[in-house]
Order: sequence, then structure tokens, then C-alpha cells
Amino acid sequence: MSTIEIEQDQEISPMSILQIGMGFWPAKTLLTAVKLGLFTELADGPLFASEIQQKLGLHSRSALDFLDSLVALGLIQRQGVGFTATYSNTAETAMFLNRSAPAYIGGLLEMANDRLYPFWNNLEEALRTGEPQNEVKLTGKPLFEALYADPANLEIFMEGMTGAQVGNFMMLAEEFDFGPYNTLVDIGGANGTLSTCVVSGNPHLQCLTVDLPPVQPIAEKNIRKQGLEDKIKTGVLDFMTQQFPKGDVITMGNILHDWDLPQKKMLIAKAYEALPVNGALIVIENIIDDERKENVFGLLMSLNMAVETEGGFDYSHADFHKWATEAGFRNTTKLPLTGPASAVIAYK
Repeated sequence: MSTIEIEQDQEISPMSILQIGMGFWPAKTLLTAVKLGLFTELADGPLFASEIQQKLGLHSRSALDFLDSLVALGLIQRQGVGFTATYSNTAETAMFLNRSAPAYIGGLLEMANDRLYPFWNNLEEALRTGEPQNEVKLTGKPLFEALYADPANLEIFMEGMTGAQVGNFMMLAEEFDFGPYNTLVDIGGANGTLSTCVVSGNPHLQCLTVDLPPVQPIAEKNIRKQGLEDKIKTGVLDFMTQQFPKGDVITMGNILHDWDLPQKKMLIAKAYEALPVNGALIVIENIIDDERKENVFGLLMSLNMAVETEGGFDYSHADFHKWATEAGFRNTTKLPLTGPASAVIAYK
């Protein structure tokens, strides 16, 4: 019989269990603040609680509890107490949750609020059945077919993906040496944000961003808005059935994790065929650490793939290295980006 011995002076508390188990409380508080635009309202400086209540249309009953909960969570700051108190952004929320800021990640959080939050209520069913728990349950259509058929949902999804990745794209543009390369093809490029970030820091590059037909007008609009039409072209591509356009660098941001293992290997093989010798495949995702015990966000993102897709999952650099070298790439490296995200790079 085994026993668990506990030293008398060792304190055991349920607090960490409760914080995780009730984690939807702070999560939904933050998501609601983003959806209401609180951090954008605070972008120009501190506001009185009464001003915030009026601007956001909050009832007086819970307005202070809402604001002070965000203070306690470290998401806003406060001077004073009560409705005469003033509230302001922290350095982090000013940079990442103001809709006018270039590093805004709120699109991802708004998508989490509008789409993922209700779907995750069915995680148990996803774990038991292996079936996705998103729009496919209502429409019978695969995730992307359902999303692309609804312009409103497509816009939400695109904004969410931009929010998830813009900081990573900006860091990639700074940290990866694009000097030896002349052309870049972004596979599944959504609204073209990866290309705009990379070209802004590497103006010698010519880029092509490709995605399905409903996405092309969204990308063109975004590229025109930034005045980069001469550097970035758009194209239509079903990357699951068509060959990749040729380029010195091929990028995929949050693409591989959507698919099962045979499909992942197929996409890596297509990239290999489209690249010249010494070309590079750059994959940007929340790469799980090789020991699978540190990158919590990456592991939870893999669970999110169980909820969202039919066979998708996230993976480690060791996994990617194995698949890439099997496809013919000579070696791979890992480049840490922002937060839990990294780029894994395969060289031909």
C-alpha cells in the first residue's frame, strides 16, 4: 500500500485548483472588456468611472465590480475609489488592446468571445468522439467551408487571426535575415498581414499572398490601405489541391496545425517542391516544447484544434524537423517570436 506523507509545516491550498477551475471568470471578464472597447476608450488617458459607465452603457449595479476586477487582474490601473476614481490602461493593454494600435491582438480575443467560448463547452464531447464541436455540428460543412460561406464570420475569423499573429509577423521581419532572398510566397495568407509586415522591414522583397477566392478582396483592401500594392500581389489558391507558387521563401502562419499528419506532410512536401536550393520554408505557430510540459498555450491550442478541426493538432520542433527532413529539407531551426509562438524554419 502506498501512502502520501505530508510534512506538518507544509501548507496545502486549493487556490491553484480553484484559479484554474474557475478560470472562465477572469477570461470572460477580459473578453467582455475587449468586446465593449474599454481599452480603446482609455487610449487617450484616464477616465472617471462615471465616464466609463456612460461611454460603455454599463448599469451602475456592477460597473465598479467590473472595473475593479480588471484592476485586480492587472489589466487596468486605478487612482481613487468609487465612481470618482479614474481608470487607465496598463502599458500592455495600451499596446495590445487599443483597436487603433498597430500591435492590437483584440481581434483574436473577440473571436474567442464570439466563437470559441461556446464551442469549448463541448470539449468533453470532442475528447470522447474525436469530432469537431464548431459550426460543422450545425451546418455539416467543414470548418473553412462554413466560415467562408458567411462573410460576417469570415471577417471575424480574419481579424482574429491577424490579432493572433501580427506581433509574430513584425518580429519575424526583424529577426529573420531576408537579405539573401528576393521573393516570398505566403500560403493561406488571409488578409496579407504577414506580407505587409515583412515587406515594411525588407523593402527589397516581392511578395505574393494567396488564399481562397472569398479572401482575396480582403487582402487587396488591406494591402491598398498600406500603400504596398507595388510590393505585394494577391492570388487565389486552394493549397490542399493545387501546387504552391514558386518563391525563394514560403511562409505559412497558423496553417499546418489545422490538418492531420498526412496532410501536414503533404503541405511540407509541396513547399519543398516550390522552393529553390537554399530556399526556406517558414512556419509560424505556437510550437510546443519538445518535452511537452512548458508551452501551456501551445498544448491548449492543440486542444482547440480538437474542438475546431477534424484532424488538426499542434506539434513540437522535433516533430517538424522529422517531417521536414523526410520531405528532403537539409536542416531546420527554431526562432522564438512573441509569447508562446515560434517560427520553425526548414532549409532546402
